[in-house]
Amino acid sequence: MKSQELILYRNLNYRELFDRIAGLLSMKPDESTETMPDSHACAGQLVELAASYGFEGNLWHCFLAFCLSNNENAYSTSCEIVGPIEGTLNELAAHDFRVMKELFDCDIRVLDNSDHLEGKGIWSALSDYQAADSGSKVYNKRIRDQIVALAVALEQAEDVKTFAWEVTEFYRRFGVGKFGLNKAFRIEEAGNEPQIIPITNIEPIHLDDIIGYQLQKQKLIENTEAFLSGRAANNVLLFGDSGTGKSSSIKAILNEYYDRGLRIIEVYKHQFKALSKLQELIKDRNYKFIIYMDDLSFEDSELEYKYLKAIIEGGLGKKPGNVLIYATSNRRHLIREKFSDKRELDDDLHNNDTVQEKLSLVARFGVTIYYGSPDRKEFQDIVKELAVRYEVNMPLEELYARANVWELNHGGLSGRTASQFITHLLGKE
Repeated sequence: MKSQELILYRNLNYRELFDRIAGLLSMKPDESTETMPDSHACAGQLVELAASYGFEGNLWHCFLAFCLSNNENAYSTSCEIVGPIEGTLNELAAHDFRVMKELFDCDIRVLDNSDHLEGKGIWSALSDYQAADSGSKVYNKRIRDQIVALAVALEQAEDVKTFAWEVTEFYRRFGVGKFGLNKAFRIEEAGNEPQIIPITNIEPIHLDDIIGYQLQKQKLIENTEAFLSGRAANNVLLFGDSGTGKSSSIKAILNEYYDRGLRIIEVYKHQFKALSKLQELIKDRNYKFIIYMDDLSFEDSELEYKYLKAIIEGGLGKKPGNVLIYATSNRRHLIREKFSDKRELDDDLHNNDTVQEKLSLVARFGVTIYYGSPDRKEFQDIVKELAVRYEVNMPLEELYARANVWELNHGGLSGRTASQFITHLLGKE
């Protein structure tokens, strides 16, 4: 069976289904009746995958394109983001692409038997599948569209060389596996090893959507572009008042630079012990990773900040060049200080060391960016801009008056309050 000849692409996520359909396609015509139940089961599994991933068209081709785009092996991970490579891996990959193209060229309609769906064979229906919903439960629509487009391109490839080029170009543009097909991730701790889990629903916010804060955004852009270009870049702390766009700025940075290989992994405070192992898992990939810590702060009794300091400073091992930390906080010094910390200095000289250790955490961030609450005029400018964007038709004086009343009862002057006010108006239309 052709599927058993693969070298690099053996460890497929759906290898059993892959082998079963490949086996069906390699059967002799007189064997089809005996394998009808297995044929039906395979057809059902393809439909379930189509519903999960939003596939349409030729489901066999979509499935093969998905297998190629999602398989992390020595060749695919070497080509991600950087494109074609040299060496023996190319020869091994060419062998596998030859096998894959032969499977691609198989016509699944030959699997049809006496069972029909309104005059059309079951596999004929799957060769031109019309999805009820083009959305994907697993990937964002853009990635789903790219996998379907890859399936069409591979179907049209005239030879193995063109087939290989299409796959490798996909790796260069989007990457491979979960890092290639997703923007953002979180970690789950399973035993001693952290598991990196994709986050599929990311807020589609861009830097232009954040009104004002031009200097802050520019500072963040400059550091991120240096990071992506392989130049020296710093860890970043965005601090300041709540609702001013700190978290939104980092989400926007992800959306702006995803195409250049930027990925984000969200880590919570209780997971800081896993940071060193997390870095080990991602240090050799061709992506740039931002470890994102939202609303970072520590109480006096919490010691997790020590793990964070150790990771930022680096231990004996070399610090990965493809990892930075971006954090947001409402506190300038991250660790809550008490007046007792200062009063105790009179009683114990060494308490000064404790206070300095707490204050030194913020110094580990090479770039600190302050997001302050807007003044009244800036708040009204934000409200006005949002009203224009969302086509809220209201006299300007009335809009400002109602916005002022709203902010007095809903958290004060901030971009978040302005956005909530506009949402309130839209909800009443």
